[in-house]
Amino acid sequence: MRIASVLQSSSIKQAQNIALDNNVSSIGLSLLHDIYANNYGWLVKLLNKKLSCQHSAADLAQETFLKLLHKNNHIGIIEPRAYLTTIAHGLMVSLIRRRELEKTYLAALANIPVAEQPSAEARLITLETLVQLDAMLDGMPPKVRKAYLLLQLEGLSYAEIANQLGVTSRSVTNYIAKAALHCAIFKQHLSN
Repeated sequence: MRIASVLQSSSIKQAQNIALDNNVSSIGLSLLHDIYANNYGWLVKLLNKKLSCQHSAADLAQETFLKLLHKNNHIGIIEPRAYLTTIAHGLMVSLIRRRELEKTYLAALANIPVAEQPSAEARLITLETLVQLDAMLDGMPPKVRKAYLLLQLEGLSYAEIANQLGVTSRSVTNYIAKAALHCAIFKQHLSN
């Protein structure tokens, strides 16, 4: 259900059901409606300036308000535009990163003979996996990420990684442990 229909709903019963489903109080739902009514157009214009695409801007604005709907404390929002801008910025960065990944992946596929290219379904699954890997790696501190990639992609030993990063082997052990923990937490988060 689009957030506009949720927040512009004239049915009190429907609004109450949505509030219950999302643990939103009637005061919170009223506040969300006001924030939406006063800021949706502004947010679409802001995003359109940055994305140069009205459709993407509208979609991202919808997604921003959906994220806001799932937040627990709406009453504490003092500056809605700043709050919305922060949420929208994170979503926009994710969208741009996804587009870049997709562009890079499609460019790599262009080098493969047509007869050997994966099916559309396999391409979509691969792209989704790449997006998830990118998000997982992005959440790691730089040295942890570098050590993890050197181990996983280049097959370097801990001593070789330590030499390349200019740290001790013990530091590399700690980096890899942090990376493994980060991956496990990320995987658990995906399954929830």
